[in-house]
Amino acid sequence: MQFAVACGQRAQETLVMIKSAILFNYYQEYLKFIIFTEAPLTEIIKEKLTDWRDTLSQQFEYELLPLKFPNQSEREWKTLFKPCAAQRLFLPSLLKDVDSLLYVDTDILFLSPITDIWKYFGKFNETQIAALAPEHENENIGWYNRFARHPFYGRLGVNSGVMLMNLTRMRQFNWEQHVFPIYKEFKLRITWGDQDIINILFYYHPDKLFIIPCEYNYRPDHCMYMSICNSSHSGIKLIHGNRGYFHSDKQPLFKTVYAAIESYQFSSNVYSDFLLPLRTALNAQPVNESSCGKISGDILLVANSLFGSTY
Repeated sequence: MQFAVACGQRAQETLVMIKSAILFNYYQEYLKFIIFTEAPLTEIIKEKLTDWRDTLSQQFEYELLPLKFPNQSEREWKTLFKPCAAQRLFLPSLLKDVDSLLYVDTDILFLSPITDIWKYFGKFNETQIAALAPEHENENIGWYNRFARHPFYGRLGVNSGVMLMNLTRMRQFNWEQHVFPIYKEFKLRITWGDQDIINILFYYHPDKLFIIPCEYNYRPDHCMYMSICNSSHSGIKLIHGNRGYFHSDKQPLFKTVYAAIESYQFSSNVYSDFLLPLRTALNAQPVNESSCGKISGDILLVANSLFGSTY
């Protein structure tokens, strides 16, 4: 089960993210997408997902739900950071019948089957309620260790763009009863909204968090200055175009991957109409000459093994 929140101008980004999850669902696992969104986007997302579901013979299902924040401070939570991102903080009480889910920001793309990350639920010990990847791998360019004005998890903090959530355990922990006092105490000192709240919470409860490797939340910061996420062995599993990098020419690798998935049509051949064009685009001069272009092989690793010429 996968969950996302879509607001503002994020409808197309949400659809491309979902398309990537379906495209890389090589083992044809049961996928259910839960999307919290606002009225103007609901019909856009519903129409496209219905088309895909019909094309793919019911390989997935989806549920669109209205945004819902605590009544007494709805506007404040909705505008905490990126539009509606704080919705994720309230999932344990909003989805009472859901045991576990994978939350992703809309600016995430899957480059591997969802089962690759889902397996980490099985690695939780009896105290862990969630899993996140580190915010940084290097203290010299870490944000939290240099600039944060509040407590944060571990040495360098964690990034909240990809989050495995055991909602059953979060409810037992009374997750939201921890969130409210943290927000009240630190709201004037947080920069990254819900991510900072999550960092503060796990600072006080480090035993509740499982850490997943950086290749499950690969961001421009991992390659734009120097390569600080060793993904050459297993490949990049999920790529995160945060700060608009999927739509920017600053590091064209990110825009190239997004464009390849956006333009792929489900009724076409995944090898000739997705993998080959992506290989060609990643070999283009602007990508090759950029610092992040050096990890093109890591981007293709899983796709080559799943969709190679024998596919």
